[in-house]
Amino acid sequence: MPIRRIAASALTTLLLAGTAAAVAQTTAAAAPTPPPPTHGIAYLNTQVNLPNGVWTNTPLQVVLPRAGTYDLDANVRGRLSGAPLINVYITGRLWNQTTGAEVPQSERGIYQIIDMNAGSAVTEGNETSPIDEQITVTKPTTIVLQARSINAVGAATISQIYSDGQGYTSLRFNRLW
Repeated sequence: MPIRRIAASALTTLLLAGTAAAVAQTTAAAAPTPPPPTHGIAYLNTQVNLPNGVWTNTPLQVVLPRAGTYDLDANVRGRLSGAPLINVYITGRLWNQTTGAEVPQSERGIYQIIDMNAGSAVTEGNETSPIDEQITVTKPTTIVLQARSINAVGAATISQIYSDGQGYTSLRFNRLW
């Protein structure tokens, strides 16, 4: 075998070995992308004042990371205060920010105070109510908690979706399939 042919063969072998080593090193350095989460929870870490009669977005939201069917579970803490004669309430719902529509049948009464007694003593309190729904989405989707206050009689002096050390408003998702 001529020397040129041996040298060319040796050079080809070295080049192939170097290329294989470089490919192996590049492959080892690239970490695989983890799959999107199948569940998660978010907490409201503030108080949200609710104007009368207006659906208000809260900063509480979750992102459903991919197409599928999800369970959505919210615990919504409402706070009201007012003086008689009074009938005021808070309603909450889940809002599909991606489609611009309510999550069907997610509207719930969160809290209500009624005081039709004579006198001026302030009536107030807070309550946590659940919103549990199932939703099927075809792409990544953002779900937001919305709420509104309604003054049916009199007016609330405080109307809020609330979170503090005594109880947090939360929103959780769990992918079923």
